Amino acid sequence: MSSPVHHVAVLALDGVYPFELGIPSRVFGAADGRYEVRTCALDGPSVRTNADFSVTVDHGPELLTHADTVVIPPFDTTRITRHPPPTLRAALDSLRPGTRLVSICTGAFVLAATGLLDDRPATTHWALTDTFRAWFPRVRLDPDVLFVDDGDVLTSAGAASGVDVCLHLVRRDHGSRVANHVARVCVVPPWRDGGQAQYIEHPVPDPDRTGTAPTRQWALEHLAEPLSLADLAAHARMSRRTFVRRFNEEVGLSPGRWLTAQRVERARHLLESTDLTVDEIAGRIGFATGTSLRQHLRTALGVSPITYRRTFRGAPDPVPSGEPPIPTRAIGFPIPTSRTSLDIRRTPS
Repeated sequence: MSSPVHHVAVLALDGVYPFELGIPSRVFGAADGRYEVRTCALDGPSVRTNADFSVTVDHGPELLTHADTVVIPPFDTTRITRHPPPTLRAALDSLRPGTRLVSICTGAFVLAATGLLDDRPATTHWALTDTFRAWFPRVRLDPDVLFVDDGDVLTSAGAASGVDVCLHLVRRDHGSRVANHVARVCVVPPWRDGGQAQYIEHPVPDPDRTGTAPTRQWALEHLAEPLSLADLAAHARMSRRTFVRRFNEEVGLSPGRWLTAQRVERARHLLESTDLTVDEIAGRIGFATGTSLRQHLRTALGVSPITYRRTFRGAPDPVPSGEPPIPTRAIGFPIPTSRTSLDIRRTPS
């Protein structure tokens, strides 16, 4: 039996950025009919963009009352405010309980101004961090990630991070097979390494300086091997210290955290797409034992491999008593927040 169509409403506010306005339709629209995406406006059909043209929108704010997910794209920074206009507040107040909210870039200011982000983790464009914190001190802002998934409210960083959060939602709703298909159709990576810290303005490096991208690609091709920091630095032909520094500059993560995240991501794919045992998967992705894989998956997602596979494949395996459901909270990507459970033998720090 096919799942019901998920209704997505995109709220176009004055000064909207055309690129981000089109992201939800492009990404969700590539999911083979699983979503219906429609755009609405608050004050009439004509919406001025931040470019040299306006767009005509077919729906008004009543569309929001029937939406399963509401996406708020970014708008010109000259229009951000601590206090949303009454029409905007009324529109958000009309949402059904349980409606999923998603903001892109400055869209987070709308959610914060209406109190929807109070005492919750969130992100926005790194360049707006100081203003956001000063205006909304109750929000637990993390400016280093590409997006924050806090269950029914998701916030993403600037511009193209809207693609990341929409792909994440497709994966959360339908699994990695569908999300990977959507990514291929849209000609974008299924996920991006690191967070937006790597995009913050830094001094321009020397043009002849070698980066770590070739070594990252090499590591992905050798995940089953016990890669150490020395191995990675040697491949990059750098000292360990230089390699770690440049890796952090380019990716926004330490080599160890990045490598663990890639292994967890590969494990998720294998759990969804194969019948390999946990021990077999662990051997294929470079964790020393199945126990190590279980620990890392719990650290990243809060569940066991059996529960994860059952959720995304509908496997008949019974869930052990007391096993928590797949969580809906995640920040950026499945990167462990605790270093205490890392497999030191296989994961460089």
